[in-house]
Amino acid sequence: MIATKSYAALDATSPLVPYDFERRDLRADDIQIEILFCGVCHSDLHQARNEWGGSLYPMVPGHEIVGRVVEVGSDVKRFKKGDLAAVGVLVDSCMSCDHCKKDLEQYCRNGATVTYNGYERDGKTLSQGGYATQIVTKEHFVLNVDEKLDLAAVAPLLCAGITTWSPLKHLKVGKGMKVAVAGLGGLGHMGLKFAVAMGAEVTLLSTNPSKEADARRLGAHHFVHTGDKNQMKKKCRNFSGDSEHHFRTA
Repeated sequence: MIATKSYAALDATSPLVPYDFERRDLRADDIQIEILFCGVCHSDLHQARNEWGGSLYPMVPGHEIVGRVVEVGSDVKRFKKGDLAAVGVLVDSCMSCDHCKKDLEQYCRNGATVTYNGYERDGKTLSQGGYATQIVTKEHFVLNVDEKLDLAAVAPLLCAGITTWSPLKHLKVGKGMKVAVAGLGGLGHMGLKFAVAMGAEVTLLSTNPSKEADARRLGAHHFVHTGDKNQMKKKCRNFSGDSEHHFRTA
């Protein structure tokens, strides 16, 4: 077993506290990662405070994980010791159902193993997240990270990043398309940057007019203050979906 230090929620009302536990030994297809950075997602707070119900304690939150590989199982092919690696919201699944075979492990018919606030495949060991020094994860759910990248900036891509990247790719966003992004928060600013990079004409919608400068700095072509009825009227039906090139993503 692998000794691991972490910060954990012991119940729904107490602050996170230092917590020592043991990760499992590596299986043949596992990777052990020394965690260097872990993003803080608002869902971590929801889970730790049991605001969605069903929280399991003790709970080590964190699913935006970046670190360095310190050990690999005998069957691991894509990683070696010293490589940078990242882990998101999933760490395992049955790998055999129809959804898993289509790379839709989040819909695993036998239940995917989430990074924390869930159970390992044995059905009894709590999965624990990235507010910790180590994590052991099946290779299939680990991503390669380029050494040239800022690791602190990479970590949020494992949740907020993929949340906005996925629909933009699914809708094949590109030149000639219009995209409206609602809000310039943790997800919104990434959605804006992705859509601009993909070549779309991007409008940022915000309740706060002070966000315009940041929106334009990040590449927004247009800005709409949603509290201004005249501005909203001008954009009415501009993203109504009446053309394949007009849609809205939040």
